[in-house]
Amino acid sequence: MTESPDWRARRWAATHQRIYDAALELFQRDGFDHVTVAQIVREAGVSVPTFYAHYPSKEHLVMQLPTADDVAALLATQPAELTVGERIRRAAPMFFAQWDMGAQLVRWRIIATTPSLRRRAAEFERTTAELVAGALPSAGVPAPGPGEAALINAYLAAFTTGVLAWADGNGERKIEELVDEAFDALEHRR
Repeated sequence: MTESPDWRARRWAATHQRIYDAALELFQRDGFDHVTVAQIVREAGVSVPTFYAHYPSKEHLVMQLPTADDVAALLATQPAELTVGERIRRAAPMFFAQWDMGAQLVRWRIIATTPSLRRRAAEFERTTAELVAGALPSAGVPAPGPGEAALINAYLAAFTTGVLAWADGNGERKIEELVDEAFDALEHRR
């Protein structure tokens, strides 16, 4: 009997989630830097090759990038006549609306409390900025020049700063408020 594509997809998703859940539990208990892939696979009940089929690295369990399609869809919800900064700013709450805030707080607390991941967040925000820049032409805006590319990077850095502040404060303040504060600081620089 052959497996149906739906069944395989469900099995893949269940394994993916099991690895993720096991890893986050270990990261919270022992600290990200003290957990090995061997411990994660043992806890999740999978093999090392299965782990790497699902995640390119241990860091990718917590450092998650949106897809180019996700970024393009989010930007497409914003009027093309707005500035790039305003489009990013207005898209942020829509992005957060997709989050399971409890699960995201756990993930971002791990990032915020692990110096190597905090530094790595800058790399991921630059990659996301490239996705934003790449999505603009398909959203009715010309490809950004160097000035707009720098602005996109600045907005993504402000976004990350706000999210890290939210995690540092253990989610006590609304994430939208903290990200808005970071955007405000960027827009009102002197």
